[in-house]
Amino acid sequence: MSVFWNSRTRNLDPYVPGEQPRDRRFIKLNTNENPYPPSPLVIETIREAAGEELRRYPDPECTELRELIARKYGVKEEQVFVGNGSDEVLAFSFGAFFEPLSGAACPGSSAAVSRPVLFPDITYSFYHIYARLWGIPCHTVALDDTFSVRAGDYRVPSGGLSLPNPNAPTGRAVSLAELRSIIEYQYREGGGVVIVDEAYRDFGLVQAGESAVSLIDEYPNLLTVHTFSKSFSLAGLRVGFAIGSGELLEGLRRIRDSFNSYTVDRLALAGAAAAIADSAYYEGINRRVMATRDRVSLALTSLGFDLIPSLTNFILVRVPGKSGAEAFKALRERGILARHFNQDRIQDFLRVSIGTDEEMDVFLTECGGLIRE
Repeated sequence: MSVFWNSRTRNLDPYVPGEQPRDRRFIKLNTNENPYPPSPLVIETIREAAGEELRRYPDPECTELRELIARKYGVKEEQVFVGNGSDEVLAFSFGAFFEPLSGAACPGSSAAVSRPVLFPDITYSFYHIYARLWGIPCHTVALDDTFSVRAGDYRVPSGGLSLPNPNAPTGRAVSLAELRSIIEYQYREGGGVVIVDEAYRDFGLVQAGESAVSLIDEYPNLLTVHTFSKSFSLAGLRVGFAIGSGELLEGLRRIRDSFNSYTVDRLALAGAAAAIADSAYYEGINRRVMATRDRVSLALTSLGFDLIPSLTNFILVRVPGKSGAEAFKALRERGILARHFNQDRIQDFLRVSIGTDEEMDVFLTECGGLIRE
């Protein structure tokens, strides 16, 4: 603590990212990065963009990229907002759409809260942090015993919702019919904006025709949020976007332009545009990720591991006979990084990102060693 921090800074409990080791070489399965490199077209396009035009500010409206995203997702250009990673887009969304309450803190506020924002009790931990940062009252809704979202729990009066679909770190998804029932209730009852965070949609939802993007034209209170970090192999580039109604996007622009009008740089815009243009490459590598995920899931089940069925590029697993902390330490000693969350209900699980087939073969071998111990 510093005497120079204000009360907002003192009350924050910042997000802790996954370990990015420098001291030794690991098989890195802890941050849900895509195990395959970006498209060669992306690399070439970034090289070409790294010229004298870098002296000029980038397009603040990201026009070319928005046009390409709109075409790919079957929406209008004016329904697309681009930001510096989906985390920035989510932070802008909390600031733009969810009402703060003086003195409210999340979680554990003693303030009288009538219309809190809702999200699952086991989910992306940044939601709590955004709520606290913006002073937004919130309420976590318990997942059921299978770590699934119960749609009926969200058909209640609220100040808005934030739902990742599929959810992280559980990997489970809500059906499009269930999502529609939630969004419809919140729209008809004046419950506020529903954010559906589709960071992992390309690892299962799209193939099943379950993306919430298909509901955008029906519900002006719906905002879907997306990232280039996962299925486009561009976690190091930091590009994200939202799809929603014009009035929602204008709210995002008002927040953005109160911070920094030029959030996405020229190289990121060029690389993301090239990624959209090479969709065939990414469809191919993401099919490989899904096939590896399913193979590894079957193998772990045969070893006696507990795991949650996943529609993402990671799996949530429990090593029999070991606590989550013990399993994390044992794998790390064997040169494998996973992610452990010291959180109620999942403290004995590890979230394991899907690597290449070769990396996952090593992981399975080491898991067999843990069982033999």
